[in-house]
Amino acid sequence: MKWIGAVLAVCVLVPSAHCASDAIPWCYHLPTCNDVTWPTIATKFCNGSRQSPIDIVSASAHIDSKLTAFTFYNFSSNTSLKKIENTGKTVKVTFNSGVKISGGDLSEVYDSLQFHLHWGNGFSVPGSEHTVNGKRYPMELHIVNIKSSYNGNTTQAVADSTGLAALGFLIEEMEGNATGQPASWFTLSSYLSSISNGGESVSVKAGISLDDLLPGVDRTKYFRYLGSLTTPSCNEAVVWTVFKETVKVSRDVINMFSKITHISNSTSPIIINNYRNLQPAQRVTTTSSTSKTCASLGLLALSLLLRT
Repeated sequence: MKWIGAVLAVCVLVPSAHCASDAIPWCYHLPTCNDVTWPTIATKFCNGSRQSPIDIVSASAHIDSKLTAFTFYNFSSNTSLKKIENTGKTVKVTFNSGVKISGGDLSEVYDSLQFHLHWGNGFSVPGSEHTVNGKRYPMELHIVNIKSSYNGNTTQAVADSTGLAALGFLIEEMEGNATGQPASWFTLSSYLSSISNGGESVSVKAGISLDDLLPGVDRTKYFRYLGSLTTPSCNEAVVWTVFKETVKVSRDVINMFSKITHISNSTSPIIINNYRNLQPAQRVTTTSSTSKTCASLGLLALSLLLRT
């Protein structure tokens, strides 16, 4: 399949891909190549009909009983994180093999490739990609997964309307005056000084797991819609899952992401506001605790009947 989108998607998604020059010269910070221009410079999909990110209106989400719990493979392993990289547009962490997800009404097992982050300009200028009921959060973490049956072939995956599955976690400030918390996030942010220039990367030492980076999040509660990659070429190949509960991170750690990493060398701009603006709404479905509530009420009613 020979088209520009496939070339760039490989650059974005495959950890081993070499991307000396992007097929599409997109950016976040310049009016000549920021997201306003993407529908023009990447016309195949960036002006499509199921684009991401979107504003999720919780009251409009349709309850779907098929949205069951996920199974997360090796998310508890403290050796699953392989490398952290400054791509010049974001901070990306690639995984060792064996990290996977299934369930959640996905059609098959998906291999987890990497996570990356989107942020604004410090805590005061939020930069999540998705918003919920119009609220934009300080940061957003995306875990990118590919159908296991494709064996890492992203050209096939981006040509499949459900070839990729992205898990979106919204990040907000931890309450109180905590600093350097959670410890896993403080450790993650400590790598930023080693990848301050675009293209730099270092190995991640054993000690942090994906579970450590998602503390307190009930991963049975989420929103679901069919959308796209949020960067060119915006391939409409993504099953999106955005979790309802947020990851709580102290303000000082959030602020570090918009202070250290440069687009290219040390004289280039700092990476800030690396998020795409909202796209037209899509049909959103959601999990529900109704079944649990009904079951509890049923047991209570049975208990009362037995007592009479």
